Amino acid sequence: MKFMRVLSKSFFYILLIFDIAIFSVIIYLDKNVSDEYKIKKGDMISFDTVVPITAEYEGTRLSQSNKLNNIGEEFDVKLKAFGIIPFSNVNVEVVDELHVAVLGTPFGMKLYTEGVLVIDLTTVETKNGNINPAEDAGIKKGDYIVSVNGKKVYTNEDLAAAVESSAGNKMKFEIKRDGKTKYISFCAVLSKETGSYKIGLWVRDSSAGIGTLTFYSPATGIVCGLGHGVCDEDTGELLELNSGELVTAEIISVEKGSAGSPGQLKGKFTYSTIGAIDNNSENGVFSHLKGKISLSNLTEAALKQEVKDGEAQILCTVDGSVPKLYKCRVKKRSSAFLSPTQNMIITVTDEELLGITGGIVQGMSGSPLLQNGKLIGAVTHVLVDDPTKGYAIFAENMLETAQSVAENNKLKDAS
Repeated sequence: MKFMRVLSKSFFYILLIFDIAIFSVIIYLDKNVSDEYKIKKGDMISFDTVVPITAEYEGTRLSQSNKLNNIGEEFDVKLKAFGIIPFSNVNVEVVDELHVAVLGTPFGMKLYTEGVLVIDLTTVETKNGNINPAEDAGIKKGDYIVSVNGKKVYTNEDLAAAVESSAGNKMKFEIKRDGKTKYISFCAVLSKETGSYKIGLWVRDSSAGIGTLTFYSPATGIVCGLGHGVCDEDTGELLELNSGELVTAEIISVEKGSAGSPGQLKGKFTYSTIGAIDNNSENGVFSHLKGKISLSNLTEAALKQEVKDGEAQILCTVDGSVPKLYKCRVKKRSSAFLSPTQNMIITVTDEELLGITGGIVQGMSGSPLLQNGKLIGAVTHVLVDDPTKGYAIFAENMLETAQSVAENNKLKDAS
């Protein structure tokens, strides 16, 4: 009897350990396996995981199936750990090889917001004390002021003129906040200091900067760069653009980075048009190419599961407008397949580049990453505490947005 109790207890603990192990495996796989995959015609889906995974479609392993051969078709594929434990269903799309012109050249951005962006609020000194009428009425940092009394506002000067001409009477402000429109009414107050009417806001109507072009896609006509969106430096929010333009640029000097102090590429616009900004998204800026770009041989873009931890190359420009290849290493993050951005950690290992820049610096965002002759991604951010390292995005994620922008452009042209 005692033996049976010991045996039962041992069996219970074995089951408990087994359950914990299975649970741990599933958590690990959830972090390391995407919900969606693209594969090229004739290829098999592969997984760079510690736990072996098999993929099945309609009860047949993909390695034994000949059904995933039609470009454009999508399939619901079942994944099993160790070939026996089902843990997820993923969408698999068959795609053709996509080749792009890898760039690595500097570009300039001129961006104009939709309305004017509220970047700060400040009190106004009046004869009745310090007052902030905009804040009291509910306007917040990060709001866009689109119109005043029904008249569109495009520039800082437009807003200042509307406020002054109100003579202290109530005004109706059209506000965009988190993509939604609000209407707020209030009066300006007379500034004791300047003798003019004020509402207690600092606003911005435009922005400019330097970045690096990643690739041009002949299949879509789209050129893209940065690998991350353009955000306002004060609010940290993605800029909602009314219009914008990409132009050519060249690097004139480098401010070397160090721990705690990111460096930067300093450049000047050379003003040859690349194209209008069609999309400012979390994974880059995208434009239909209207100008001219010097194209070299086309390069195949790698799918995310083709990216391997290890040696790679970064293509960037640190002087003038001609890019050069430098050595680096890449490592996929544990959440690589769960995020549209910051999928990899890049470490600069090239002594020449480290000597010039100290590693990753501002302005290198968008610099292409190549591995085994394929474009695998682009630099996005520097790690402030260690400028030899930074984040990078998968090329596949940027290509998806480029294709979406091209499709939206076609719909606009057709309407």
